[in-house]
Amino acid sequence: MQTAYTVLILLMLVSVSRLVGRVIPLPLPLVQIAAGALLAWPTLGLHVALDPELFLFLFLPPLLFSDGWRMPKRELWRLRGPILTLAVGLVLFTVVGAGYFIHWLLPTIPLPVAFALAAVLSPTDAVAVSAISQNRLPKPLMHMLQGEALMNDASGLVTFKFALVAALTGVFSLADASLTFVLVAVGGLAVGVALSWLVGRLRAWMIARGWDDPATHVVFMLLLPFAAYVLAERLGASGILSAVAAGMMQSWLDLLPRQTSTRLLNRSVWSLLEFAFNGLIFLLLGLQLPDIIKAVVSHETTLWPTLLYRCLDVIAIFLVLVVLRFIWVQSIWRLSGLLRRLRGKSELTLVPTARSCWLLTVGGVRGAVTLAGVMSVPLLLAPGRNFPERDLLIFIAAGVILLSLVCACIALPLLLRGIEKSPDEKRDNEVREAWKKTAEAAIHALEIEESAPQDAAQAALATELKARIMSEYRHQLEVFNDSAEAQALALQMDQLERRLRLKALRAQRLELYSLSRQHAVGDDVLREVLADLDLSEANLGKEK
Repeated sequence: MQTAYTVLILLMLVSVSRLVGRVIPLPLPLVQIAAGALLAWPTLGLHVALDPELFLFLFLPPLLFSDGWRMPKRELWRLRGPILTLAVGLVLFTVVGAGYFIHWLLPTIPLPVAFALAAVLSPTDAVAVSAISQNRLPKPLMHMLQGEALMNDASGLVTFKFALVAALTGVFSLADASLTFVLVAVGGLAVGVALSWLVGRLRAWMIARGWDDPATHVVFMLLLPFAAYVLAERLGASGILSAVAAGMMQSWLDLLPRQTSTRLLNRSVWSLLEFAFNGLIFLLLGLQLPDIIKAVVSHETTLWPTLLYRCLDVIAIFLVLVVLRFIWVQSIWRLSGLLRRLRGKSELTLVPTARSCWLLTVGGVRGAVTLAGVMSVPLLLAPGRNFPERDLLIFIAAGVILLSLVCACIALPLLLRGIEKSPDEKRDNEVREAWKKTAEAAIHALEIEESAPQDAAQAALATELKARIMSEYRHQLEVFNDSAEAQALALQMDQLERRLRLKALRAQRLELYSLSRQHAVGDDVLREVLADLDLSEANLGKEK
């Protein structure tokens, strides 16, 4: 029962921290870390023991699957060059540079373990950056950070696992490791794509036979990242890349027919799951902080001097990570611009200025994946031998996460000063064109619709209904007309109609509540009618 109570308390804290984050002008991860540390205070004394393997398996697959699902694929492909240099090249550059620095700074950490720590410090968290910047980052920069976060989660963690194996076995060959890296990566991607495709085919087969219950399909989606991870690991491939590939593949397979209810439920469930898992990871970091600090200073005679030196070590490692990232961003970005000019190609969407380079550098915030990875470090190197400096590794990773969040909170608003949140005109044009084309297709389908033989009264009724439906689509065409005046008038009418419809729907809902209180309708009727009213209100969209 104690475990159940702990889980319920943590879930409640995740929700409360979201509300507190709206009041306190701090990023949500920092609020959650502080809440966890407060809960672990000796007065309250909540303690959670973490199994490293369980922690890795429970948190990473769904988070990576969700990242792969949400990543805009077209932007990922357009910016594939910069993203790959950040996600692969920068990771290897960081592993080598920061790994040697960590070993030099802290000789008690063996070189393979230092490489493992540098690898797990490489993944970035674009969600935290988006929350801190309040979506004011230029779109190309935000897409680069999103693509980097998705890809370097995989590359950083795969490199981390290789370094861990080298630390555990004491054997490392660059040639063998490079070949194995490629095989493991390609195998993981193949397993994720294949399994996701098979689940998509299974769902299509079920739908064709009328088995389209949304809850069943959503459960399949919830199990898919874990299945992809386990299957790939069993086959000796990368479970991390398998989960990412499954998510990316599933975003294409999600466009199945007769799945509107499933998609609505799926989005809600995954939003809830992602919010809860991200929050739990940062809460667990806060809960572990007192134990991490105690473990780091337990072998020392003095507390505060030792803790101060360890904090200085964390600051030094963080500064080296920032410098390495800035050097890489500055060098590669300018080199890519030079190569594009030599090839006669157009410049990138965003000119590589000093400000944009610093935005990309400071935007490399460490987050949930770094913590989940470092928590998965095994407790024992071999039977009877503790893993070298495991507590110190976790302390450094936790410190770097905190410093990167605090640094981003201070630096990003300063760097974004003077940059107004500009509308994405290209995206708005694409949305408008999509609505126009779909409305035209709907009108054309209704015009050529052939009715079954029927009497004159039914034919007249069908004609009237078709005219009414077509008038709604013609109004939609007016809303997305190219003329600014026509758009303004149609938008004004649309907003007025929305207010009237909302008023009518809310009156219906109040009357339904009244009927329920008077016992004029049963609970089943209440739920059915209320669901239809809620869906109708949701279809009206957000207020402009």
